[in-house]
Amino acid sequence: MPEGHTLHRLAREQTALFAGRPVHVTSPQGRFAAGAALLDGRVLDEVTAYGKHLLAGFGADVLHVHLGLYGTFTGGTGVPQAPRGALRMRWVGDGPDGDGVWTDLRGATTCEVIAPPAVERLLARLGPDPLRRGAEGSAAYARIAGSRTPVGALLMDQSVLAGVGNVYRAELLFRHRVSPFRPGREVQRELWAAMWADLVTLMRAGVRMGRIVTTLPEHRTRRRGAVQGADAHYTYRRTGLPCRVCGTDVRTQVMVGRNLYWCPGCQAG
Repeated sequence: MPEGHTLHRLAREQTALFAGRPVHVTSPQGRFAAGAALLDGRVLDEVTAYGKHLLAGFGADVLHVHLGLYGTFTGGTGVPQAPRGALRMRWVGDGPDGDGVWTDLRGATTCEVIAPPAVERLLARLGPDPLRRGAEGSAAYARIAGSRTPVGALLMDQSVLAGVGNVYRAELLFRHRVSPFRPGREVQRELWAAMWADLVTLMRAGVRMGRIVTTLPEHRTRRRGAVQGADAHYTYRRTGLPCRVCGTDVRTQVMVGRNLYWCPGCQAG
């Protein structure tokens, strides 16, 4: 499932390409036909992201998209090809240079038009998003500090923290040498403050680069130049490989429906 940095990057790209101009909205598949008809030809104000939710403002109506596990946006310039397959929604616009731009949505869990009160209810259910301006980690800590649930599960709970997924969970816990099985109430305030600040930095870097890189140069096989895929993470998808720091084999098990990765040596306790 795309994590928060991907949605914020999408929001910026779509705003730059489509905002301020009329957008031709269709639903070739038909599942979003009523919503497409409501938005077709209207001017896009802005696209924003909150956690894993994308919100596109068309006047008093808001298009809400949640990609889920299988949703994807693709796009390009010029005239798009004839629709094929299960194409939920297509946008076509003039683009900032008048050359024509388009984007297609497939496989999303949610694609719906909602009113501002529904947006407010949606956001009220979510924890703070580290990528939102003015977000405070203290709101997440209030939930974490009062819970017996393992911190590895709490980090995936979008009502605690919005936008964090499996990669950021594994990598953040490793970078701070925290066992994913530690109860939330045993995470000290000072530790969480450091984790929150680190998470903000990592996710902002993810928006800039379009990918998640969490390793320090001294822990990579190549210490100079572009970071290779195999060097990008400490524990995520490295089951059975030696820890970059202590050499202990990285382990995995399912936690809240997703594979959890951790180093028993560096994250003991």
